[in-house]
Amino acid sequence: MNDQIKRIESGGVRVGLFVTCFNDTLFPQTGRAVVELLERLGCEVGFPLEQTCCGQMHVNSGYAHEAGRLLERFPRVFAGYDAVVSPSASCVAHVRERIPGVEVFELTEFLVDRLAVEDVGASFPHRVTLHPTCHSLRLLKVGDRPLRLLRAVRGIDLVELGGAAECCGFGGTFAVKNADTSMAMLSDKLRHILDTRAEVCTSADTSCLMHIGGALRRQRTGVRTMHLAEILAARE
Repeated sequence: MNDQIKRIESGGVRVGLFVTCFNDTLFPQTGRAVVELLERLGCEVGFPLEQTCCGQMHVNSGYAHEAGRLLERFPRVFAGYDAVVSPSASCVAHVRERIPGVEVFELTEFLVDRLAVEDVGASFPHRVTLHPTCHSLRLLKVGDRPLRLLRAVRGIDLVELGGAAECCGFGGTFAVKNADTSMAMLSDKLRHILDTRAEVCTSADTSCLMHIGGALRRQRTGVRTMHLAEILAARE
């Protein structure tokens, strides 16, 4: 057993949860799943109450100055932790790009690279397909880390998604400003998801899952969306 795992078991890794405003307000179950998962792996998880939006939405809408004031707070708010971990690839990419030198991990990066684990002890006996998000693939370059974690989940029936690397059409304010284009892209994504006959579509970003899930519900497909952290925390 390597030194990293020994440190996990001794409770040596102090993690600051960067939950993101999107998860905190709309998908709190994702944040709870991250805490449950990391604590199960022996991490000591803290939640700085002073954290705010990282400013990604501001920058995407042209308000870079206002975003800068939010980003200035980030290193101070998360000071004192061994690592900062977030269940949002898009927000992690934004912080890394705007605050060089700040060590912040997307969840699957932290699990596979920092903790050196792929089997997190999860059990989820359902048919699942993974939508790899644009930010996780193109900016963070997480590669197959999410798939490696999912393959180790007991009972899972993991199905490859056709056109997986294609954008779902969300892109933050893009979905509002370019609604017709966004919906056309979403239609393609839904077709691929339904072709898998999956019960659950999962991803590393709840923003994309909100976009996909809304369309799945409107079409009464019966397919659920769940953040990757929720599956990895499951013990069904």
